[in-house]
Amino acid sequence: MQIDTIDPVKTAMIVVDMQNDFVAAVAPIEVSAARAMVPKLAEALKICRDAGIRVIYTAHVHRRDGCDMGLFDDIYPPIANRAALVDGTPGVDIYPELAPAPGEHVIKKHRYSGFFGTDLDIILREWDVDTVIISGTSTENCCHATARDAMFRNYRVAFLSDATATYDYPDRGFGSMPNADVHHATLVILAASTAHVMPVADLAARVARGRGSEAAPSRAA
Repeated sequence: MQIDTIDPVKTAMIVVDMQNDFVAAVAPIEVSAARAMVPKLAEALKICRDAGIRVIYTAHVHRRDGCDMGLFDDIYPPIANRAALVDGTPGVDIYPELAPAPGEHVIKKHRYSGFFGTDLDIILREWDVDTVIISGTSTENCCHATARDAMFRNYRVAFLSDATATYDYPDRGFGSMPNADVHHATLVILAASTAHVMPVADLAARVARGRGSEAAPSRAA
């Protein structure tokens, strides 16, 4: 997938799961690399907001009684013991430095993908969006799943290489992987199969081209 121009009118930026329970220091499911890239994501948000690109957030949450938990309690102990991602607690709020602007929506989700069991697709189609910009955490789980589901629904996907982040993986029988390797591998896979992977600087250039073409006067035949 190649995206040369981003039309602000037809584009939405999705900020995936930049919540206190992931981003804050000593959070229950801390992704320190996500906290480190907050300034870069904030830069991307400013680019999009200044251009009039709509911004929408996702937040991974579960009800305290676990009725929407599925198998996550088998995978993540902090979710199983209700130390993290409990709906209605401060931990699921968006990290303050990236707080939604007035009028921007936060989609609550219960699985990796922002599209699974939510009204995200309904909102994007109501806005007449054909291109989505993916940012947030974690690169290979919720960002990857959201990007894939967007592509499956025929949205063009711009995936921000320096405004997504993940965590170190322990050895589960196949060796450990540092977060940088996980991040890099996911970007390589997405670039080959799903999205135009680009840094925030390239996003800015493509948005600028989109704004320029929008402002250009039509030529007489």
